[in-house]
Amino acid sequence: WDNADFSRGVGTTFYQEFHTLNTAKPPFVHDVEAKIQRYLRSSYSAAWTLKITWEKAPAFEAQTDTWRTNTYQAILTTDGFRSYVLMLYQEGGMQWDYTRLAVTNVLIGYT
Repeated sequence: WDNADFSRGVGTTFYQEFHTLNTAKPPFVHDVEAKIQRYLRSSYSAAWTLKITWEKAPAFEAQTDTWRTNTYQAILTTDGFRSYVLMLYQEGGMQWDYTRLAVTNVLIGYT
């Protein structure tokens, strides 16, 4: 991830925490569990989940370009033994002009 710049009043960050050990699980947590079970072919029951959303985040340095924004999420979850991170990006992919970033060999995801 590159540096997002919220200094110009564009974009917002939200987070929501779900403690689900011995409690009813909301549909969002069921969806996270289903994704892990489907893609990793592993049984999984979340005890804790954190959803962080960066909405309409402009790239650093925002004074040069505030109209190309990205919306993305990180979902952290654990059952107390195993932990996973889901990284979700807006449909259509990266909207920042990567030619104007400090580093131009960008990838969506992680290595």
